[in-house]
Amino acid sequence: MKINFFKGDVKSKLIGRRCIFAFCSLLFWGCLLLFPSLAMSAEIIGPETKIINNEIYVTTGIILDGNQLQDMKNGIVKEITFHIDLFRVWNIWPDEFVLGKPIVKMLRVDPVKKEYVATSSDGMTITEKRFNEIDSLLKWTLNIKDLKLTNTRELEPDSYFVRITVESRLRKLPPFISYLFFFVPEKEFKKVKDSPKFSVGHGK
Repeated sequence: MKINFFKGDVKSKLIGRRCIFAFCSLLFWGCLLLFPSLAMSAEIIGPETKIINNEIYVTTGIILDGNQLQDMKNGIVKEITFHIDLFRVWNIWPDEFVLGKPIVKMLRVDPVKKEYVATSSDGMTITEKRFNEIDSLLKWTLNIKDLKLTNTRELEPDSYFVRITVESRLRKLPPFISYLFFFVPEKEFKKVKDSPKFSVGHGK
């Protein structure tokens, strides 16, 4: 009797696990239908680098897809982080991280009040701006133009490149999504792109 009870208990556990797996799968695909941007991607602009008066400037940005933009229009707050990192090129060893600057952008759209608010933080200062329409909000938030990265006098003569890493987070999900789709990641995407190599001093 004990052996039969044990087998039955194991069998019931297996059936229970299969039911849970099927339920989670159903929720997962349902979430993708509700938030298709989770399955989509984005595209990094550039990056472009230039040296003026020994200062390295970086221009880059991110292009969101239509579904991600629709999420914003529906009132979902997004947090987008730009990691702008300088690397030194090595032929044999892995490329060396030299320095980096993170910039955090937050986008908030209120479809009822027609409010478009964005903030930008570089870790030292926070800037908030309000816009009359979403295109101006996106242009200011998703583009970084001529960011001063560092002075070439602080670098060893060599070859370098800039790596852009962009991460997007959903800052606020509707309550019923948070409870039902607890396993949905808050991170929408992570994209990485390198600039062409450039020389500093007597580089390679």
